[in-house]
Amino acid sequence: MPVVWEPDEKIRTAEEAVALLERASTPAIQSYSKNQVVFTQGSRADTVFYLQRGRMKLSLVSTQGKEGVITILPARSFFGEECLAGQSVQRANARALVDCSVLAFKKKQVIRTIRLYPDFAEFFVTYLLKRTARLEEDLVDQLFHSSEQRLARVLLLLANFGKDAPPDEGIPNVSQETLARMIGTTRSRVNFFMNKFRKLGLIDYDHGLHVHPSLLRMIPRD
Repeated sequence: MPVVWEPDEKIRTAEEAVALLERASTPAIQSYSKNQVVFTQGSRADTVFYLQRGRMKLSLVSTQGKEGVITILPARSFFGEECLAGQSVQRANARALVDCSVLAFKKKQVIRTIRLYPDFAEFFVTYLLKRTARLEEDLVDQLFHSSEQRLARVLLLLANFGKDAPPDEGIPNVSQETLARMIGTTRSRVNFFMNKFRKLGLIDYDHGLHVHPSLLRMIPRD
């Protein structure tokens, strides 16, 4: 059942923010099958997307053809919001990691909602600041932690540990190559660490990849 947002209520969740956007405009509803591209580097940037269902991979490809994975977005995430800051072309690629359902809001519709509804503007600014903080944490992780620790952190993030929502120990099928590109190492090293985590009982592969709370002990306590 869709979320209904009343104008006198404070926006607290992404679903409530989207409900308000839908009151102000009619979004395009798009479905993407696994591995289907949503947008590519250099394409026009004039849309803010909302991932209703599924997982989305954001990546960059160098001029030499080497791919770097920026992040894997869970459901209830916005992406493509850089256009609101004047970015005219996409700087990354967005590809469905699994079957996805996406809402597409035109830039001018989102800007109009920001101007008309201060509560929405406050929510959206807070959301973007949290996204920025996550990227800073990723940078610190790359600079100061081992590849084994980086892999543990990525697996925990994919399973939503540490977020407001209940953790989801099951993770969609993410290839070891993708994990390697996320943490800046080789697939063989990822394979080595995954086997180690499994032997220690920190993860298992019985019915897909499952992450257990005990994996938290691999994360440095700074």
